[in-house]
Amino acid sequence: MLSIISRFFIILGLASVSAWLAFDLWGPLGGFIAGFIVFSIPLLYSYLNLVRLQKFILLDRVESMPAASGLWDEVFSKLERLVRNMKSQVRAIEKQHERFIQAFQASPNGIIMLDDLDQIEWCNSIAENFFGILFKRDVMQRINYLIRRPEFVRYLNDRLFDEPLLIEQMGSGGNLSLLVQVFPFAENRRLLLAQDVTNFRKAEAMRRDFVANVSHEMRTPLTVMMGFLETVQTLDLDKAKKDEYLDLMMVQGLRMKSLVEDLLTLANLEANSQPAPQVQVAMPAILAMLKGEADALSGNKHVISVECDSALTLLGEERELISAFSNLVSNAVRYTPAGGAIRIVWHKDKDHGAEFLVHDSGPGIASEHLPRLTERFYRVDRSRSRETGGTGLGLAIVKHVATRHQANLLIESTLGKGSTFKLQFPEERISADLI
Repeated sequence: MLSIISRFFIILGLASVSAWLAFDLWGPLGGFIAGFIVFSIPLLYSYLNLVRLQKFILLDRVESMPAASGLWDEVFSKLERLVRNMKSQVRAIEKQHERFIQAFQASPNGIIMLDDLDQIEWCNSIAENFFGILFKRDVMQRINYLIRRPEFVRYLNDRLFDEPLLIEQMGSGGNLSLLVQVFPFAENRRLLLAQDVTNFRKAEAMRRDFVANVSHEMRTPLTVMMGFLETVQTLDLDKAKKDEYLDLMMVQGLRMKSLVEDLLTLANLEANSQPAPQVQVAMPAILAMLKGEADALSGNKHVISVECDSALTLLGEERELISAFSNLVSNAVRYTPAGGAIRIVWHKDKDHGAEFLVHDSGPGIASEHLPRLTERFYRVDRSRSRETGGTGLGLAIVKHVATRHQANLLIESTLGKGSTFKLQFPEERISADLI
């Protein structure tokens, strides 16, 4: 390939020769015209190729330019390869950028990128939901103009980002707890991360409430027992009075024993998240046992009836199921006034595999209490619960047993008309050959 300088001198030589020959034939004017024409032809060709190049550059089609000849073919080819490589690199960078954006969007945490003036350069959709901002509207707005919480503004201004900041009552419903931390990075920019810790805060509150409730439940019987023990030790009581006090202490001891047993049962259920094994459970025998326990607890003060479809065999963990059924039955007996009726039913359900049902004619439960009945130590009437000997953990145990057996716990109640507690088991929890 000839260099540009070589091509120039060749053209200059051809123009000179043409001018010299034309000078001999037509004189000075002919020589000038001939040399000008020969020298102008490659200039005109170059101009036309420049026009073509401009056209394809303006149309952004440099990589698809037609072939040229001579020096311009080499220029077009190299320019075409250069543009194609650059576009390929740009596409690769764009794809990588899109993947980063998709990864940030998939993050469960809110992400906001801030410039050196704390203006929003980018944020993901989670951050929009957390802080009530809209990226297209709020881009390049200062973050402290949009998040006006005093503790956040102070955190941002102090520039002490070693520790995160907890902000309560965030989100559209004001029910989110967010853990926010800022991380400086290149060119004095900052990355703000926001993590939803609402469930952790609720779990922490539940743990505190649980410890407080357990302490309270244990302290009451212990206080009573200590008082009776001190009385027995310090006073000279006759045998009848001592026996009375010992009986009262036994009641309080049994109450603590029941509480500890329920706590252990609940702990075991919570520690085992696997589905219960599918072992055949003889429901007629269990219902007969429940009837006997209910009669003993009632002391013939209630009308207790049992209905059992003996063709339905439940598949599950017998010990857990007995605990759940017994809690439902004992609750019905405890909270139903004397003379009331209690029905215990095991039958086929039209929409489910089978259903265990306990219905009582007690005072009923107000609708606002129903969603919270399965919380640990939640009581509609605390004083009455202690009088009846309940631990406040029975329905929490029932709920966990239901979960282990893929069952639904339904509670229906009307004030003054009684309550119905149902455990609905799916088809796969009923022995197929006996359905």
